[in-house]
Amino acid sequence: MFKLKKPEEKLTDTNLFKIDHTAPNATFSIVDNIKKTLSGMLPDQELVIVCIGTDRSTGDSLGPLVGSKLQNYNMKNVHVFGTLDNPVHAMNLSETMLKVESLCHCPFIIAIDACLGKLNNVGSITVGSGSIKPGAGVNKDLPNVGDVYITGTVNISGFMEYLVLQNTRLSLVMNMANMIARSLYIALLNSNSHNIRSERVAVALK
Repeated sequence: MFKLKKPEEKLTDTNLFKIDHTAPNATFSIVDNIKKTLSGMLPDQELVIVCIGTDRSTGDSLGPLVGSKLQNYNMKNVHVFGTLDNPVHAMNLSETMLKVESLCHCPFIIAIDACLGKLNNVGSITVGSGSIKPGAGVNKDLPNVGDVYITGTVNISGFMEYLVLQNTRLSLVMNMANMIARSLYIALLNSNSHNIRSERVAVALK
């Protein structure tokens, strides 16, 4: 179980973009900013998306939900780790990152995670360059993850965070997961950093 922090506490790079998921044209803004972060990807790198979280907690299920939705798009040349069936969480994160390193040539990693923050940030999606370091509710030294990251603020922080995550509204998490997955898919299809192919373009545009 991750002890999630506010986005400001997770960044290793100040280059970030944040928007409420209900804002007009939010998807297009997120797509544009994802494409900007992908500009640092080299032609010979393999694209890896690591979706962090667990399906045992409503608030912390954002990552696995995004992973499952991305998997359903059947994208080529993209490796997705972390789904509802096979989540990536505190107990297996280190093992998963070792697997990424062994299976993928010079991986370029996009990290997806839920977080807690201030009340006025709940429902916001953040895109930025750099890595995130999930805080653990278990006694483990977890690795930094990602060359870029996308986080969703699912609830407020500061008090009994485990219970706060458990009592997060599923509707909010689902809506944010849908937007993140759709935005990522559209951004990757339109990025010049790599060759993405899929037969489900129409699905992402709905």
